[in-house]
Amino acid sequence: AMLGHGDQAYAYLRAYLPAAYNDRAEIREIEPYVVCQSTHGKSSPKHGVSRLPWLSGSATWTVFAISQYILGIRPEYDGLRIDPCIPSDWKGFTARRRFRGKMFEITVVNPDHVEKGVKSLTVRGEAMEGNLIPESAMKETNVVQVVMG
Repeated sequence: AMLGHGDQAYAYLRAYLPAAYNDRAEIREIEPYVVCQSTHGKSSPKHGVSRLPWLSGSATWTVFAISQYILGIRPEYDGLRIDPCIPSDWKGFTARRRFRGKMFEITVVNPDHVEKGVKSLTVRGEAMEGNLIPESAMKETNVVQVVMG
C-alpha cells in the first residue's frame, strides 16, 4: 500500500487474514477467525498447524495496516490525512473515525477505478487542498467526501 499498489496490497492482506485458511481449519487447529502467534512452516512435520492463538500483536498491526494504509485514514501531527490505496475494482468505501475528540464520517468514491490518488477532498462541503484535513478545519462532526483519481 505504501508503494501505491492497492491490488497487490489487498491480495497480500487477503492471503494473510485467518479467513483465507478456513478451508484448512482441520489442519490449523485454531479458531478460524484468530490471528495466531506462529504457524509451522513447510519443513515441519506439522506443516500448516498454528499455535498460540490470541497471543499475537499481529492483530493490532493488521488493524493498523488496514485503517491507515489501505483505507488511508492516517492521523498526523498537522491533522487527519485521507490517502487510500485500495483495489482498483472497489467503487469506494465509507468509514467513521474519531480524531482529537471530533467525529469524521468519511465517504471515498473511486469512479476511475484507480489504486491510489486523491482528486478532491471536501469537509462539510468545503474544498481542502491536498489530502490533509488540518485541525483548524475540524468541527465536532465532519462529513468528508473524497474522490479518488
